[in-house]
Amino acid sequence: MTTYEETFRRSLEDPEGFWAEAAEDIHWTKRWDKVLDDSNPPFYQWFAGAETNTCYNAVDRHVELGRGDQAAFIYDSAMTNAKRVITYRELQDQVSRFAGVLRSHNIGYGDRVIIYMPMVPEAAIAMLGCARIGAIHSVVFGGFAPQELATRIDDSGAKLIISATCGLEPGRTIEYMPMVNEAIELAVHKIENIILLQRDEHPVETITGRDTDWHEAMANAEHTNCIPVKATDPLYILYTSGTTGQPKGVVRDNGGHMVGLKWSMKNVYGMEPGDVYWAASDIGWVVGHSYIVYAPLFHGCTSVMYEGKPVGTPDAGVFWRIIAEHNVAAMFTAPTAFRAIKREDPDGKFIGAYDLSNFRTLFLAGERTDPDTLKWAQQKLDRPVIDHWWQTETGWAMGGNCVGIEMLPVKPGSPTKPVPGYDIQILGPDGIQLPNGEMGIICVKLPLPPSGFPTLWNAEQRYIETYMKEYPGYYQTGDAGHFDEDGYIYVMARTDDVINVAGHRLSTGAIEEVICAHKDVAEAAVIGVADKLKGQLPLGLAVLKAGVNRPCEEITSELVQMVRNDIGPVAAFKTAAVVERLPKTRSGKILRATMQKIADQEEYKMPATIEDPIILDEIEFALKKVGYACR
Repeated sequence: MTTYEETFRRSLEDPEGFWAEAAEDIHWTKRWDKVLDDSNPPFYQWFAGAETNTCYNAVDRHVELGRGDQAAFIYDSAMTNAKRVITYRELQDQVSRFAGVLRSHNIGYGDRVIIYMPMVPEAAIAMLGCARIGAIHSVVFGGFAPQELATRIDDSGAKLIISATCGLEPGRTIEYMPMVNEAIELAVHKIENIILLQRDEHPVETITGRDTDWHEAMANAEHTNCIPVKATDPLYILYTSGTTGQPKGVVRDNGGHMVGLKWSMKNVYGMEPGDVYWAASDIGWVVGHSYIVYAPLFHGCTSVMYEGKPVGTPDAGVFWRIIAEHNVAAMFTAPTAFRAIKREDPDGKFIGAYDLSNFRTLFLAGERTDPDTLKWAQQKLDRPVIDHWWQTETGWAMGGNCVGIEMLPVKPGSPTKPVPGYDIQILGPDGIQLPNGEMGIICVKLPLPPSGFPTLWNAEQRYIETYMKEYPGYYQTGDAGHFDEDGYIYVMARTDDVINVAGHRLSTGAIEEVICAHKDVAEAAVIGVADKLKGQLPLGLAVLKAGVNRPCEEITSELVQMVRNDIGPVAAFKTAAVVERLPKTRSGKILRATMQKIADQEEYKMPATIEDPIILDEIEFALKKVGYACR
């Protein structure tokens, strides 16, 4: 059996041979001229000259190989109590019809299509339908503000929007069409056609001449075959927030994307064709693109699509119900979901009510996994709990415990080691590699492996300046961290979250780790607030577990002492506050930068991805109580 070290070493010493071998698992209509075209760095291209089709590899290929009756998607909506199984054969029928719908709207090779939908199977069908005919999809999270949607319409130059009438959240219905209509008005680039999925929970009147009913169009659509596209052609654009307020359009190609994701299903996640895989995310995020829609289908797995929350739909046992009911082998979710479950059910009582005998592995990613949450999940589930680390720009894991190659010992707080293909280095401000144990900027030596973003949409110079300029020859991840003596990587904070206290660079993640170890704390965030004497001081915000009724002052005093004991006086940690909840994006990332601006009494822009804007008022109130945000 090949070890992790052998696999990793070969991936760096012979990347072209390594990835050419992995590419044999993909169906190509024309093989490549070069495995890696490195003639124009940093714009590297994998499998240059090859032709293929992403939809064929995800859908049609499995039908032709006799897997047509296997479930491709299991749709489970806690919001509507609807459940639906779509086999690979049924998916092929639906996707080929929808490709015909797109063709009837004059959408073809290279055209951009915006998908603004909730977590319903039609969203995945729309993505695959675009891929089938070489159109480029750009999924925008359903419910994004009109101005944000308008910005993406203008930047992508989309010809068509695919939407639904609403999204569903616990206790409320989010009407999509008013936001779509406003976005179309705001956008300079005009959209003339919308394909609209009417949901029973909120039907709307359509606009004649502009809106096409999804079901009517599908009933009359002609089946359309896959067309070959270049491996280096864009498959999709996915916008991620930019520091200038202008979102960055991350481009994903067809060929490298398939090779990287297909390889990851076996080697990173330990999955076999036919296994049931569940990424509890949303198709609006890169996790949804990579591990709800594309990777499981490339590998011939069954993918669960879940519409609901980890708690409250109806309770903190819903994840265990889905795992048991659908025989999930591996689950991938954000740590914040488990912190929510741990807060509601700290003793894990709901777990015992379900048969999890087929469940093998839990994977956490999307933000740093604090050791306390990881240990809680390990203890309650009695399964391997794997933290792994990646970004929208990479499309799949940079750091992880590759269970399909060799399960390495888990170290809470670390996503284990670099995934094969990623030459990760910790660099100082001068670009010199730092020794193990010393925190610096986490960079990846170029080229990125297949599925890494080859560029930004219509923004090549921004691509260079944002990611490559500061450390030439490297992709700068924007994360800070270090390696330990065993080569395990520790991703401690975004570089923006490294605070400078009287000349000492401190990781907010390290302080959060200490706070989260407190027996009464469910989750925490630490921000750096301005201080005239020391430059910055750390401020801790803690959410307590359900049922804790001790005085808050008593708990915060204990938190201050714990940080002093574990990190030392150098942290100058003197202030903590208890809050009901933390402001987060819909993908679960805590909005630390926004809270820091509130504390420092600076102007801030309401983040488009925020889950609930009212939380910011609650945070401002809590900060005022401890002497900050005194506006």
